[in-house]
Amino acid sequence: MCYVVAHMSATVGVRELRQNLSRYIERVKEGEALVVTERGREVARLVPSGPTADRYGELAQRFGATVPVARLQDIAARREGPGAPAGTTDAYLAETRRERG
Repeated sequence: MCYVVAHMSATVGVRELRQNLSRYIERVKEGEALVVTERGREVARLVPSGPTADRYGELAQRFGATVPVARLQDIAARREGPGAPAGTTDAYLAETRRERG
């Protein structure tokens, strides 16, 4: 399995990709990562395969890490923080807010 983390990716709609697939495949072969969108929402990523892509999977396996399956911002937004330690003012305020809400 190949994984690549791309910092900046070009965006292409599904219809445009379908109509000009060969051109976009050439861009990916040259090393560019593409974000595929449908109605403005990201649905897939096309990333180059090869030695660079394989290194991420190998490193994850070697160190027992996981490889993100979504954008890190989206994953972070779904996670809840550890919360405040018991007995602190922050914990008390959070508890009273939960009781009201």
